[in-house]
Amino acid sequence: MGPALACIAASVLLTALIGAMGPSAMVPALPGPGWQPPYWIPADPHPHLVVAMAATALVLGGAGLLAALSVTSVPARLPRILVLAGCVAAAILAFLPPSGSGDHLNYAGYGRLASLGIDPYTHGATDLPGDPVTDAVEAPWREEPTVYGPVATVMHMAASWLAGDSVRLTIFLLALVNAAAFVVTGLLIDRFTRDDPARRLRAALLWTANPLLLYQLVAGMHVDTLAIACMVAALAARSRPAAGGALLGLGVAVKLNAGLVALGPAWELRRDPRRLTVMAGVAVAVVAAGYAVAGVEALAPVTRTSKSISNASFWKLVQGWLQSVVGTGSAYRGEIQAGSLLLLALLAWALLRLVARSVIGGEEAVAVAAVMVVAYLFASPYVLPWYDGLAFGVLALAAASALDRFAVTHLLVLSLAYLPARVVGQPPELEWLRTVVRSQVVPWLLLALTAALLWWAWRAGARVRTRPGSAAPPR
Repeated sequence: MGPALACIAASVLLTALIGAMGPSAMVPALPGPGWQPPYWIPADPHPHLVVAMAATALVLGGAGLLAALSVTSVPARLPRILVLAGCVAAAILAFLPPSGSGDHLNYAGYGRLASLGIDPYTHGATDLPGDPVTDAVEAPWREEPTVYGPVATVMHMAASWLAGDSVRLTIFLLALVNAAAFVVTGLLIDRFTRDDPARRLRAALLWTANPLLLYQLVAGMHVDTLAIACMVAALAARSRPAAGGALLGLGVAVKLNAGLVALGPAWELRRDPRRLTVMAGVAVAVVAAGYAVAGVEALAPVTRTSKSISNASFWKLVQGWLQSVVGTGSAYRGEIQAGSLLLLALLAWALLRLVARSVIGGEEAVAVAAVMVVAYLFASPYVLPWYDGLAFGVLALAAASALDRFAVTHLLVLSLAYLPARVVGQPPELEWLRTVVRSQVVPWLLLALTAALLWWAWRAGARVRTRPGSAAPPR
């Protein structure tokens, strides 16, 4: 366990150093008074250095995490130490500038528009030229309206209202909320698993002390963290249908795809129509209220982004094959969307068979939610590394299985694809990271990983079915 923990610690330290060195190819500049947080030492590091540091952090973190998850002997105090260390790391990262992408500048821009009475669902940063906050938004997102739910928009607006013209302070306020959501999620998961030391250790590794999540969700400061916090809390509170429904609704009103988690409690309550109706009714009411306040324009991004295909997705390969065979006159987005839904159904069916046969164990609601989220992330045409955080939040509550390693590998490969997830400030000599690694190497790796997941699920289900004396799946 010692070498694994050393790799994890080195990964987190490198992630923090990237932020501490200030603006670079990995860290967007944050205009605002120097006395305001977040803080850094203006080292002006070379792009090659910070990208190499990020790549090293990801490889060390992924290797250490995979090795630590294989450990069977658990020192009694280790889970508690890891939870504490992860919480401290999250708090420190909140006081450093975000790294890895420019999404946090988008959040500040959307909040600025909303605080000035401009609808961020119909306007982008370019619609407010000369403003100190919206001018900081980076290409290619300057013309884009927000794609996030009304709860996320309210959070962005509140931070902008409190911080005024300072991008720096706006980002810090959002980072505090983000880090708090990460820590609260970790504490909820730790409480959920505290009766079993081995399970508690695994949960800490998958969430609070996970160097890949600290890199993506905390240092990267993505709004997904808030949605995950709501969904983990909803799973923990599902014995109270009204509270669980309200939390599910809040999570969906942060980011729509978080609603996949609701399938777990819904399946668990399928034989209790009264409680299911209460939970579903409250969740729908919360979502409807949020979108009623935001306006129907808030639903437009859902349809606009539903057919998007990210460059690292293996569906980009499929799109290229279709264009080479049939013709380039169409992007084939509709066909790819249909194909991804079929793959999602196949993966979900294969994994749900394992839940029924207890290969993927744990409480029924958590196990079903975990496999549905994993199936979605592996099948979706639009994948970004921080999206994987939802799977880790739910898997940390479930029992151990091979899904843990599939999820870690998926996140590691995607993270390496987006080094960094920025367009601005990237030197031409590193363009191969986008044109070769992201667009050619990673799609093939993800295709192979998805095929391996399907093969494993099929084989595992077959082994259980043919095992002498094995019980039949519940009807």
